[in-house]
Amino acid sequence: MSAIPVYALFALQAQPSSPMFMLILQFGLIFAIFYFLVIRPQQRQRKQHEERLRALKRGDEVVTAGGIVGEIVQIGTLAADAKAPLDDRITIRSGESRLVIERSRIARVLGAEGTAAPSKGGA
Repeated sequence: MSAIPVYALFALQAQPSSPMFMLILQFGLIFAIFYFLVIRPQQRQRKQHEERLRALKRGDEVVTAGGIVGEIVQIGTLAADAKAPLDDRITIRSGESRLVIERSRIARVLGAEGTAAPSKGGA
């Protein structure tokens, strides 16, 4: 009688014999594809947008979430009862009007010339 090598026994145990293992493997692959095609690029875009908002300066042209296009006149607005500027508020000039908006309501930064600001680091 011939003896079965020990490594052959481990190889037999490593083969998935249950359909549950295959189902879990398929869900894992679907999640991995979803993560790399949807979640990760979205996180990268959000980080780039936050960087652009932090780098705002006077003269930049911006588009608000409501669709108002304007030029930044002042960053930080003095509150009536506060001595320090509120850095999350930005004053923009749109046409003949001046508006005070929150920094988080800026949807796009067009740059100083009205062209889209270049993104750092490709794709």
